[in-house]
Amino acid sequence: FTMESMTKKHGQKEVLKDIWLSFYPGAKIGVLGSNGAGKSTLLRIMAGVDKEYDGEARLTQGFTAGYLPQEPQLNPEKDVQGNVEEAVAVRRKVLDRYNEISMQLGEVTDEAKLQKLYDEMERLQNEIDTNNLWELDRQVEVAMTVMNLPPGDAEVSKLSGGERRRVAMCKLLIEQPDLLLLD
Repeated sequence: FTMESMTKKHGQKEVLKDIWLSFYPGAKIGVLGSNGAGKSTLLRIMAGVDKEYDGEARLTQGFTAGYLPQEPQLNPEKDVQGNVEEAVAVRRKVLDRYNEISMQLGEVTDEAKLQKLYDEMERLQNEIDTNNLWELDRQVEVAMTVMNLPPGDAEVSKLSGGERRRVAMCKLLIEQPDLLLLD
């Protein structure tokens, strides 16, 4: 991550002035300051949530950022498990498509369509193997246990602030961003 000559204003008040930063892979950095010093603002800019500033702030190309705000928002329509599962939705679709193709193989008789399904299945198999997706359910289960989350069927609206924060943190850790920003 790189930030060059970044300045952030709230109205006429400069909250952050002429900030220069570079974070390299593997670095663990804490930002200290008094209340209102701009720590949260800095993290929101780094996460790409706040785009209203002067100067440059950019994540290294090909890298991802994950941001946990002070008051994380969960989907109230879903239980704890459903919220955590949001973090693996894209990976889950790969498995679902693989299983869907497996079911279709016995029904398709046209050679061209069959070959197309085999080719897609091979591509999906490679993605599944490369990303260890056969272990996805186990990875989610372990993450939920390690983070000491409430039961998966617990309603998020009834969780304490600390429990909500742990659910959000679990989601973030499962996503495995390259840059982890904790406010």
